[in-house]
Amino acid sequence: MKIGVSSYSYSRLVRTGEMAQIEVIAKSKDIGFDVIEFSTITVPEGKTLAGFAAELRAEADRVGIEIANYTIGADFLRGSGGDLETEIERVKREVDIAVILGAPSMRHDASAGWPEDHVGPRSFDAALPRLAEGCREVTRYAEGKGIRTMVENHGFFCQDSVRVEKLVTAVDHPNFGVLLDMGNFLCADDDPTTAVGRLMPYAFHCHAKDFHVKPGTDPYPGEGWLISRGGNYLRGAIVGHGNVPVLQCLKTIKRAGYDHVLSLEFEGIEEVLMGVQAGHDNLRRLEGMA
Repeated sequence: MKIGVSSYSYSRLVRTGEMAQIEVIAKSKDIGFDVIEFSTITVPEGKTLAGFAAELRAEADRVGIEIANYTIGADFLRGSGGDLETEIERVKREVDIAVILGAPSMRHDASAGWPEDHVGPRSFDAALPRLAEGCREVTRYAEGKGIRTMVENHGFFCQDSVRVEKLVTAVDHPNFGVLLDMGNFLCADDDPTTAVGRLMPYAFHCHAKDFHVKPGTDPYPGEGWLISRGGNYLRGAIVGHGNVPVLQCLKTIKRAGYDHVLSLEFEGIEEVLMGVQAGHDNLRRLEGMA
């Protein structure tokens, strides 16, 4: 199994200007990762997305590390002003960026939920046909480019494993699957061990993420904590330091026969490079134990 890292793990350093996004490639290689994936590319002033993507690929080739995936936002309910066809075409253009990066796959979101002014049923099931249409049209286009597409358990509305499984089976296309994030299930109060087992048959790519968890019956812990859909408290953790049963999830992933990329995603409040390095070391150790 290849151990990778998402560029999202360094986003705090990129946002503050302490590290340029292109510099995370060599840093990831130095830390010991096998591959890297890019999440929402930050285009430097005066450059285009396509042009900068080509620069990232050239730097990865120079460093000797594969770009394993490209991750973007999308919303087939609210994106592009609520126009489904426009949003589908926008996401197709992102597939073209994945081609430039040399990434074999791309993750896009499905939706963060109905717009506030929506009239009619607001359930996930009511949205499912439209979400499936958007995902299916994108993956048909991507298949012709040699890119597999995925939706992640992400964004509250399409986060729990039952909903993700409904979406994948509704899309019903061999080029479409799941980016499985073992930690994100907690945002929807979905038990990671059960959820990972449910979605492994559809997994094209996996993320290792950890959270500290406090019950919603406690007072709000303060800055740095987010609130789950059911009112529990979560804070990003160094992989191996939190409450996500990482080892048990890894055992389930391996038992399913998965032997592709497992990417670390760090979003803790600790110093970034220390958090990423410690997470890398823990993930290597836990993967060897699984």
